[in-house]
Amino acid sequence: MYKLFIRLAVSLLATIVISTSALADTSDFQKPITVDARTQSMDGKNKITRFKDNVKITQGTLVIEADEVEVSAKNGEGREIMIARGNPARYSQTMDDGSKVQAQANELRYEVAKRTISMTGDAQIKQNTSMVQGDSITYDMMKEQLLATSSDDNEESRVKTVFRPEAIKELNEKENNESSEDNE
Repeated sequence: MYKLFIRLAVSLLATIVISTSALADTSDFQKPITVDARTQSMDGKNKITRFKDNVKITQGTLVIEADEVEVSAKNGEGREIMIARGNPARYSQTMDDGSKVQAQANELRYEVAKRTISMTGDAQIKQNTSMVQGDSITYDMMKEQLLATSSDDNEESRVKTVFRPEAIKELNEKENNESSEDNE
């Protein structure tokens, strides 16, 4: 029970850390998805396409880079599932406020209809001055919410969040400058 409480608390903290008032550039999801690679193979009967060697997926400001990507279109257009693998595979996207989210993991699963990225294997996500690491991270790109978990197999496995002290110092200086201007 205690372990579950700690995981829930850490996940909530991570959600608060990464979540801001900005949203993903919603126009990204109205744009076509482009996948380019050095090689491509397709299984039309099963609606699976595989891309290999320097694969790049783009959809507006959303970019996924990987060594290989498997795209399943079994559920129909607009419901594709893209599984990117790499050492590591990388994701980035610019938010409406201009901030950038960057993530990496051994495997990224982009579910187009759900607008989520699920990361497994040395997963890491950064936004502004925050960074969260875990064995797996699921990130909702529209709501900018995440759930980071550690490995169930390893008692020593932990989720880690890093706050940059420099950012806190910069924020305090900015607030001090604003309050002194207000007093004048």
